[in-house]
Amino acid sequence: MKIVVTISRIFVGLLFIFSGFIKANDPLGFSYKLDEYFEVFGTDFLIPLSLVLAIFMCVLEMILGFMLLLGARLKFTLWMLTLLIVFFGFLTFYSAYFDVVKSCGCFGDAIPLTPWESFIKDMVLFVLVIFIIIGRVHVSPIMGMRAENVFVTIFSIAALSFPIYTYSFLPVIDFRPYAIGKNIPEQTIGVPDQLKFFYKLKDKKTAEEKEFDHWPDKWDSLYDYVGNRNEVIAKGVEPKIKDFSISDRDGNDVTQSIITNDQYNFLLVAYDLDKSSEGIQHHINDFYELCNKDGIEFVCLTASQDDKITSFVASSKAAYPFYSTDGTVLKTMIRSNPGLMLLKGGVVIDMWHHNSFPSYSMVKEQYIQK
Repeated sequence: MKIVVTISRIFVGLLFIFSGFIKANDPLGFSYKLDEYFEVFGTDFLIPLSLVLAIFMCVLEMILGFMLLLGARLKFTLWMLTLLIVFFGFLTFYSAYFDVVKSCGCFGDAIPLTPWESFIKDMVLFVLVIFIIIGRVHVSPIMGMRAENVFVTIFSIAALSFPIYTYSFLPVIDFRPYAIGKNIPEQTIGVPDQLKFFYKLKDKKTAEEKEFDHWPDKWDSLYDYVGNRNEVIAKGVEPKIKDFSISDRDGNDVTQSIITNDQYNFLLVAYDLDKSSEGIQHHINDFYELCNKDGIEFVCLTASQDDKITSFVASSKAAYPFYSTDGTVLKTMIRSNPGLMLLKGGVVIDMWHHNSFPSYSMVKEQYIQK
């Protein structure tokens, strides 16, 4: 019993730390997932708090997982874990049963799970935690109270600092299809299902219906066509990047000309110009002027409407061209508003958060002049 309880405790503790760490690596992405849940449950008033709640939840997961490993404040830790599992279990079951949120976001973009897969995971965790509660007499703290407080405090500070850092800059580990080194055009192409076709034909003499996996010779003189069906013999692969398109302000599609540019080119990604950081705008304008001087393409992708673009240009003195792209796509491309991406031949060479916006001379020396 003691061995099984110990194994369960270690497994649950490590899984909660891992789950919290993955979400803390991309708290903005997790907040977008919370927005989906808020919309589904009609609690849109919580959307302004989604980022704070995202950081709180991932930090709480990591701390509870760590405390479980230490055997610290066991009764409190186990009941908090139980409440979290029940809460997440309800969300994932609701999402799966009513087919409202397609991906639970439990492990971010690192391990995409369907709601049903996530619900099963939650139920397994629930059983394990209940088992630990029943056998908690076999769990002893691995250190004294004073040392325990010190370690939990240090871990809590580190757990809180990590998502604040990744939000203020960019995810440390990037699992998105737009990560550095990824080829965007290649990921917009999927592999279709491999199908096997069957043909139902009726014998003209006997009126017997037969099914063939090929067209028989001189079939039209021997049979009448009845119908057909197909079976999937090899499942295809969906493209990792969907609904990716770029259009100019006149509505013309310019996707391929931008993402297949075989020269270095910059994409300034600002999904919402009204929420775009204003303090960096003069730096962006200077960056564009230097790009323009060197003949390097620099464009801005935004989901803002044309009137918002016009207003933004007037207030910011932005001279670079603006193109329209879906807002969800832009939020996925880079976790910054605005953020800068350097591409060449459709491959993401580098990217920068607006808090670490580079100088043109640095980028030119590091990449373009090589």
